[in-house]
Amino acid sequence: MSASNITREQWVELFEATGLDEAMMDRWHSEFERRYPAQHQSFLHWIGLSEDEIRAVRSHSQTN
Repeated sequence: MSASNITREQWVELFEATGLDEAMMDRWHSEFERRYPAQHQSFLHWIGLSEDEIRAVRSHSQTN
């Protein structure tokens, strides 16, 4: 991850600051995964998730 990347924690802080709760964040990920799966994976990598974390988020997103 380069210094210009945003972290997972920073991204969640931005979501929360705009009023998104956990359910809304789940919906956001589900829509991202459904519409743009390859880009969703790239995004998850960009915010610094490990391969295991990416698999878990994508799997959860596909079941919601």
